[in-house]
Amino acid sequence: VIYEIDTVVPPSASDVFRIDANSGEIRLRGVLDFETITSYDLHVKAKDKGTPPLSGHCKVVLEVLDVND
Repeated sequence: VIYEIDTVVPPSASDVFRIDANSGEIRLRGVLDFETITSYDLHVKAKDKGTPPLSGHCKVVLEVLDVND
């Protein structure tokens, strides 16, 4: 199975996250700031290597908490 991030909402945060294509593990590439964006929606697609390839998708919702205050 190959994983990829299809879309990120808001689009300006598309470079903040990365996904391991083999395991599907999502990691941060940048910093999250509650004052800037409080929620992210990542649309993840998974595709197998069959003939024909089958695919599935899911939505990952990430809510940022303001722990400084």
